[in-house]
Amino acid sequence: MSGASLILTVGFAILLAIGVPIVFAIGISSVLALWILHIDIVVLAQTLIAGTQKFPLLAIPGFVLAGDLMTSGGLSEKLMKVANSLVRHVTGGMGMVSVLSSMFFACLTGSAPATTATIGSIMIPEMEKRGYSRRFATALSTSVGPLGQIIPPSIPFIVWGVIAEESITRLFLSGVVPGILDGMGYMTVCYFIAKRAGIGKEPRASFREVLRTIYEGKWALLAPIIILGGIYGGIFTPTEASMIGVAYGFFIGILVYQGIRASDIVPLILRAMRTTAIVMFIIGMAGTFGWLLAYEQVPAKIVSLILSISDNKIVILLLLNLMLLLIGAVMDNLAAMVILGSLLINLGNQLGIDPIQLGPIIVINFAVGMETPPLGYSLFVGSSISGLTIEEISRDMLPFFLVDVGMLMLVTFMPWVTLALPKLILG
Repeated sequence: MSGASLILTVGFAILLAIGVPIVFAIGISSVLALWILHIDIVVLAQTLIAGTQKFPLLAIPGFVLAGDLMTSGGLSEKLMKVANSLVRHVTGGMGMVSVLSSMFFACLTGSAPATTATIGSIMIPEMEKRGYSRRFATALSTSVGPLGQIIPPSIPFIVWGVIAEESITRLFLSGVVPGILDGMGYMTVCYFIAKRAGIGKEPRASFREVLRTIYEGKWALLAPIIILGGIYGGIFTPTEASMIGVAYGFFIGILVYQGIRASDIVPLILRAMRTTAIVMFIIGMAGTFGWLLAYEQVPAKIVSLILSISDNKIVILLLLNLMLLLIGAVMDNLAAMVILGSLLINLGNQLGIDPIQLGPIIVINFAVGMETPPLGYSLFVGSSISGLTIEEISRDMLPFFLVDVGMLMLVTFMPWVTLALPKLILG
């Protein structure tokens, strides 16, 4: 292995291990590799800019701002009231409200930490009042956050669509069934935990109350229908849909629910700009890193190594999932996608995996990484909201982790789970 390859692999791993932030670890490794290879440093600027100058990536700032507007505008609270009226009377109902609310909220924003923060700040105290342990309530809120990565619109699916040059609309559709099944698995866990703990049921909402909450939340419920329905119906592209979401968020937040004041607009836009800048900086720097890996043929060598371990497709797919789970636990998911993009596409081609199926396998693995120690973003958000340590939360997250692993096995070995809906709707 050449000196540049060692820096891009072992050196990069050492930088991460000693706590260097991911984007700086990528940058330092890239600059050192360019220096060793005697490549002009201007390549860093060229690849950084080229990696971010792709039209579909314009959807990222749109969906980030749309999610912030809808959260601040009061749409999330309306969605939670609808979820509460539908399932609170079932055993484990309040836990199921958290899950269902997160699934609704995932349709407004593709951010796992944002989903955990929004749902957790409201539902953790509510669940604790009704007899759930604070640890379980926090573990649930932490686990449901990554549903925002799986259920469209999803920022990781946008990034993977750009990397793999696949239809983002098809990738969005590929995440619908896994997201719903994952949510149903979480609800099942809530049922058995509540039953074992003897937590009583909430009064059933009357039919009139259900209708009233749905009517009051109609503008919130219409948001995913307009955005996703427009994408799947071919009315507008995902990038255009993100701008429709921004306009809708402004309209509902200011004029209908009146949760956004004139003084809130500039801070909301600045917050979305900061988030977008961070995401695009990571994507750009990771693009340089990925270009250097390809230049050194590291992905091809790793693929050959993986394929040499076994000629059994099942064994290789299990190893792929294990590798992605471990990477997702220690790396930013967007950076990992860009860095490993060519490797994963190459390996998928070798195994005969449909690129649309490969997308959900990658996204779900990295979504699980968002809730897994040591660097899970959602885990840190849950900890900050509840005041519990990472260790305390992690113990109660095991049942949800097992649900996630089960979903990964379904998506990996049963292609129809991800491919059926795109084929049904788009042909």
